[in-house]
Amino acid sequence: MALCLLVTSMGIAVAAPARIFVTSSSAALAAQIDALIDQPRFAAASWGIAVVSLDNGRTLYARHADRLLQPASTAKLFTAAVSLSTLGPDYRIPTRLLASNRIVNGRLNGSLTLYGMGDPTLGTAGSADWADQLASQAAARGLRFVHGDLIADDSYFTGPAFGAGWEAGDLQSWFGVPSSALSVQENIVNVTVSPGAAAGHSARLELAPADAMPAVIGQLVTSAARTPNDINLYRAPGEDSLHAFGSIAADAPAQHFKLAMIDPARVAGMQLRQALKQHGIHLTGKLRALHWPQGDAALLAHADTLGEVLSPPLQDILQRGLKRSQNLYLQNLLLSVGTHEPASSTFGFSNSESRGIEALQRLLTQIGIPPSASLVSEGTGLSRRDLATPNALVRLLVYLAAQPYADMLRGALPIAGVDGSLIGQMRGTAAENNVHAKTGSMAYVHSLAGYVTTAAGERLAFAIMLNNYQRADDAPSVSSDVDAIAVLLASYRGRD
Repeated sequence: MALCLLVTSMGIAVAAPARIFVTSSSAALAAQIDALIDQPRFAAASWGIAVVSLDNGRTLYARHADRLLQPASTAKLFTAAVSLSTLGPDYRIPTRLLASNRIVNGRLNGSLTLYGMGDPTLGTAGSADWADQLASQAAARGLRFVHGDLIADDSYFTGPAFGAGWEAGDLQSWFGVPSSALSVQENIVNVTVSPGAAAGHSARLELAPADAMPAVIGQLVTSAARTPNDINLYRAPGEDSLHAFGSIAADAPAQHFKLAMIDPARVAGMQLRQALKQHGIHLTGKLRALHWPQGDAALLAHADTLGEVLSPPLQDILQRGLKRSQNLYLQNLLLSVGTHEPASSTFGFSNSESRGIEALQRLLTQIGIPPSASLVSEGTGLSRRDLATPNALVRLLVYLAAQPYADMLRGALPIAGVDGSLIGQMRGTAAENNVHAKTGSMAYVHSLAGYVTTAAGERLAFAIMLNNYQRADDAPSVSSDVDAIAVLLASYRGRD
């Protein structure tokens, strides 16, 4: 097998479709895979590969298949499995508007609570009008005046707003947004930086949602035309203020960034407060956000539900999360599993995440995956504490392929050359529109796990994991190295 590289007019190396020598014996296939992964440039790296037939259960290829490796986002397959097993594909997550007292003559003497229960889709396509829906339902109940506060409560999830092992440096980024029972607009702040009217003037910085950052400190200036941009956006771990400094060239187009929202519950509360006003509901009190470990169990026990909006079915949330490798969606699903689990009987602190992981470990034991083969501590694969073996991933895929929702899950995975995180990969090969697989990528970690049908019609489950690899500047892209193995599987014509 040979992998060709093309160089664009900008001098950037991009992978061209791999040239595949079609094989019809498993020995020849193994030799091709071995030749790829035994190249000298991988001498310091760690490969782990497992390939199993869904048709007859035989192992088609294995290399270090029981080696624990960092899975990156292929760990989302574990979360998908436990959420489907525990909650079911049709489960819908509610978000509720609660009143602390009865409404009398249009008046509520007491607080109004926006109570989140883990829906990660509020404010996205299909759920953009969630606040209007709740305000409309409250108005239909006769509410006109609230003599009390509006409480945005996300304490339904217990535990920190970040997964176990997430790195502090990731928590400002769009992929490391806080997990919250009251999430909105995927807990992302869109930041746009534009040059001012002329060099020396202040640059313009716009936030969407506009009130998502409590304070912006510092100043971005407009530099002379044709000078390099030097835009710096920084929020220290644990701080609420965004530091913005540096410069943008006078002739530069607007620059766009995505940052993690600081307090999604408060932003959701602000959006609901505006919707209540538009529906003629007057609020005398202030907006308060309530986070774990705070909570108001007494209020919840006696509250009157004025309104409720439901998330899309869990299977739709999974599809959105797996196609785009959206960390918030999968972490919120793991925490949702944890809220449905009883408190741990073991000594020590138990929260939504740890109970979700306990549910996962019980499921893996039922499948036949030993605890030592899957050391996953959160729901996304963002943590470098997460470890799994290729065999564990493949056994999980074999299990999922036998469930009633197998076709749904397979369709929820990115499809090579078609959509999701594989939309630009493996085009023009036997893997295009064939490989359905979850990608996993972080520094020095590259993985792919999912399903493929061979040229002979055999259905396979596979896991390909590469750790501790630093690509040289003149080497093929790492994704093309991993993809090349999937293409070999798709092109395989044997059935021995």
